[in-house]
Amino acid sequence: MFPKRPRGLSAVKAVTLALCMCLGIGLAAEAPVQAASPTTAAERVAVSAQKKLSRKQRNQRIAKPLVKKRWHRTYKRQFTCLVKLWNRESSWNHTAHNPWSGAYGIPQALPGKKMRSAGKDWKSNPATQIKWGLKYIKGRYKTPCGAWSHMDRTGWY
Repeated sequence: MFPKRPRGLSAVKAVTLALCMCLGIGLAAEAPVQAASPTTAAERVAVSAQKKLSRKQRNQRIAKPLVKKRWHRTYKRQFTCLVKLWNRESSWNHTAHNPWSGAYGIPQALPGKKMRSAGKDWKSNPATQIKWGLKYIKGRYKTPCGAWSHMDRTGWY
């Protein structure tokens, strides 16, 4: 049975207080009931940075500067092609595994262990897979748009 809520305390504050007491945590100060909405650009950036990104978004954030480094003049176009290519291959999932072919990771390397050349952590590190995939694309198709064009024509790259 829960104890009665003290007068003047909202349900949320009462639960927070009870939880803190159970865990032996002291409350230094009460948090405001509702935070003010961000008004400055810096506050909006800070709030958006706190939002949790999806795996796809995190992995694309890793890839973007790497694409820019390799194809600096046309990186926006190349990045768009890369997004289409790897959306189709793995949806940017670094643990994607094709049970029929054995392809693995974001670039769907076949066999997956080819990516060892980029790092020992190739199975679990999206950055390692992205670096390997971009090197593969550059060597075979010159650009992500070249790889996407091939994928669009043939269904594979």
